[in-house]
Amino acid sequence: MPRILIADDDRALCSLLAEYLQREGFDVDLAHDGEAALARLHHAAQRPDLLILDVMMPGRDGLETLRELRMKYRLPVIMLSARGEPVDRVVGLELGADDYLAKPCLPRELLARIRAQLRRNAPVATAADLQLGVLRLLPGERRALVGEQELALTGAEFQLLLALAQHAGELVDKATLTRLALGRELERYDRSIDVHVSRLRHKLAEASAQAPRIDAVRGAGYVLVAGAP
Repeated sequence: MPRILIADDDRALCSLLAEYLQREGFDVDLAHDGEAALARLHHAAQRPDLLILDVMMPGRDGLETLRELRMKYRLPVIMLSARGEPVDRVVGLELGADDYLAKPCLPRELLARIRAQLRRNAPVATAADLQLGVLRLLPGERRALVGEQELALTGAEFQLLLALAQHAGELVDKATLTRLALGRELERYDRSIDVHVSRLRHKLAEASAQAPRIDAVRGAGYVLVAGAP
């Protein structure tokens, strides 16, 4: 039974979502501030398979909590925020969130996002390893290596890199990447893939000058290009 941690100071909303998700077969734990959420992550026995994290919480807010947890943990994180402004979405994604929903959201939509993230973070034992120059992807272990250095990728980043690597040298449009990496359809004014690509570019370049690069084709999508030998 997958374990979900909901970190939100709105106790009524937490109770509603917990009841709904429990009926859908999830084990749900609750935290009402950032400190409590991080404490759950520090203990392996309490660590969730996915975190639903509210942006606006007292004390350590959701963005600060996300920044700290990404130093150690790669579990999928879905951000919630009553502030649905595009800049808030971008900041959350830049800090390492896998997906983002504005409040109020339909429980069914949140459920779909949860299931998509869990599917995309599950190891796929039958998937073949991929090698592109110094980049090696091991889908069965959900690991990406540049030379001997392992990249610290979120689930969404790994899926995005895998999708691009499987079509290396080919243009992949943002709608396709959104389906493959995030498990949902591309929304209007949605910059999620752009932000994930920006983070991937930084991590690849930081790992090696010979790492593949991700080129943008304006208004169309992205192409993964093998690095210099």
